[in-house]
Amino acid sequence: MVSRNLYIQLVFRVVFMSITVVLATYFFFNKQYIASSIGAIVMIFQTAGLINYVNQTNRKIAYFFDAIKNEDFTLRFPEKLSVKSLEELNHSLNMLNSMIQDIHLKKQAQEQYYQEILRQADIGMFTINSKGHILYANPTVQELLNYRPLNHVKQLKQVDDDLYKLFEDLQPFENTIFKLGNERGKKELSLKCTPITIEGKQVLLVVVHDIHKELDEKETDSWVKLIRVLTHEIMNTITPITSISESILNYFKKGNNPDIPTHFSEQQIKNTTKGLEVIKEQGLDLMSFVQSYRTFLSIPEPDKELVPAKALLEKITLLLNEQKEEIHIKIETIIEPVDLEFYIDQKQLTQVLLNLGKNAKQSLEGIDDGMILFTAGINSINKKFIQVKDNGAGIPENLIDEVFVPFFTTKNTGTGIGLSLSKQIMRLHGGSINVTSRETTQFTLTFD
Repeated sequence: MVSRNLYIQLVFRVVFMSITVVLATYFFFNKQYIASSIGAIVMIFQTAGLINYVNQTNRKIAYFFDAIKNEDFTLRFPEKLSVKSLEELNHSLNMLNSMIQDIHLKKQAQEQYYQEILRQADIGMFTINSKGHILYANPTVQELLNYRPLNHVKQLKQVDDDLYKLFEDLQPFENTIFKLGNERGKKELSLKCTPITIEGKQVLLVVVHDIHKELDEKETDSWVKLIRVLTHEIMNTITPITSISESILNYFKKGNNPDIPTHFSEQQIKNTTKGLEVIKEQGLDLMSFVQSYRTFLSIPEPDKELVPAKALLEKITLLLNEQKEEIHIKIETIIEPVDLEFYIDQKQLTQVLLNLGKNAKQSLEGIDDGMILFTAGINSINKKFIQVKDNGAGIPENLIDEVFVPFFTTKNTGTGIGLSLSKQIMRLHGGSINVTSRETTQFTLTFD
């Protein structure tokens, strides 16, 4: 509507100027010089009026955009004018100004909302531009690093030289655990640096999290589970020893006084012999249990070498097939790419995979179409992995978090050291082992 009225106003003014020019020219050629002069003067005033009209409109629009640029929303144009088109233009500019002001206020409120969330977050965050300037740092990260205000990445050198070296080249990096010590004590920080793009410019978003408390809680929980299992195993071994020892001791004591038996019945001799045999067996079991514990604590550092995945899995398949068992199980391997290699200690990883394979075979007892699948490959984040999958009975949901606890076992035989030993070996290789058990049970070894 506004542009239409402006257009009509310009057309009328141009038409009137054209008529004035024609009349002035007509009077001039008819030697009516006074009328021609008056027409020329009128044309000059019309031209000046047109220029002023256009400039007035342009100045208003220019003022409007300058005010928006400077975030000045107080500018208002009069809406009661004699010129209808200018009145409508001013009204439209005022409406647009109010709309932009509302959007700006909502944006500010939203920004304050997000900033407040970042300020209250337990996780520290800060952003770094390409020149090393820290554009934003929430209070949590300043508290974790015990340094404020954070304005440039070089300030991290005053916190810790090794910490500064992580950011010195301003390159992103994966999740890193960093131990920071200062007058307030030691902290274990989880650091991750990720590139993001804001308004066409790339910055680094750094997330800092103090995991010391979580590690303490996890360590305490692990100790509780370990002590529970140790107590259970030791009590199972000691209880029959105590009971049988007390029964045999009764042959040589009457009340609290020692007694020398003058005659042993045949049954007493049998009971004594059998009791001593049980005591011996239980003692050997306890020694075996302690030896397993020593094995868990004394795993040597891996002697790594490049091992083809094909050769490794062929060896595991051969060892599993040679074990004499009545059940028939199909064992398959998938390797992608076929020339995949692992930088590992072959003996230790053979022990891990063989243990997982044996566990899988035991879970397949009584299943007609039992299958174990070994898969080796590279996952979506470019890390090598080996997966052992079976379609056996699976692990109960309430026990799946306990399977890596030392000496925990759901079987009647065995020490329960195998999976915890496997986890320890993977940790020494800088990798991890995880388990899922739904329709199938699968253990995944991931190598960094």
